Amino acid sequence: MVDLITVEDPDDPRLHDYTNLTDVELRRTREPAEGLFIAEGEKVIRRARDAGYEMRSMLLSAKWVDVMRDVIDELPAPVYAVSPELAEQVTGYHVHRGALASMQRTPLPTAAELLHTARRVVIMESVNDHTNIGAVFRSAAALGMDAVLLSPDCADPLYRRSVKVSMGAVFSVPYARLDSWPRGLEPVREAGFALLALTPDEKARSLDEVAPHRMDRVALMLGAEGAGLTTRALAAADERVRIPMSHGVDSLNVGAAAAVAFYATATGRPTAQDAVSPPAP
Repeated sequence: MVDLITVEDPDDPRLHDYTNLTDVELRRTREPAEGLFIAEGEKVIRRARDAGYEMRSMLLSAKWVDVMRDVIDELPAPVYAVSPELAEQVTGYHVHRGALASMQRTPLPTAAELLHTARRVVIMESVNDHTNIGAVFRSAAALGMDAVLLSPDCADPLYRRSVKVSMGAVFSVPYARLDSWPRGLEPVREAGFALLALTPDEKARSLDEVAPHRMDRVALMLGAEGAGLTTRALAAADERVRIPMSHGVDSLNVGAAAAVAFYATATGRPTAQDAVSPPAP
């Protein structure tokens, strides 16, 4: 059982992991460099722990001590008890959920390792909004996608906002970063995946027509909010697919579009008898 450590000085160096959490530019570089990420809220902390991430420390306000007691009792890491006011001074915002944990990052798998066993893969290009990253991961976990591949310039799935929006689903779906773009797509195709680029272009074939759920291996490509997939990414795809729209709506945001496309892609997975070949490039 770990003894609670009461901290009353916001400049205490033991709270270094939690400083300036609202400074996005600082945290997005600092956290990977220091090998940590921040889990916020009881459910997310528990899911990070259950996923096998090592806890570096925990920061709690008094009313959350009893709620997290079972986690505290199992920890070898320090637990810092602070007032809500001090937590706000340290982090830069009012910590509504009252519980933060600094977790140790683990090495990412390679894309090749994920492709070896996956059947349904998400590929994101230049998705830099942390809320969208979290939403896509949550849908990927809920709707049966096996893995996520990120272009080199995608946002960090373990950034606090991404983790929070995903409700910890970023811990459930394995992911890797591609080394180059769009050349990194070629090994995906070589592994037997049909590269389907999601686009609102009316010339694209509808998901119903393409029937990705009947394909043996599918990689669904998603672009950033607004801009969508780049010309280079679209050119690298095997097929362009769209979600049919009504009432004059031309597109959905990437989080909503991802959920619809994942459902269409992952449901009714093929058996050996009814699998079909990927479309020709």
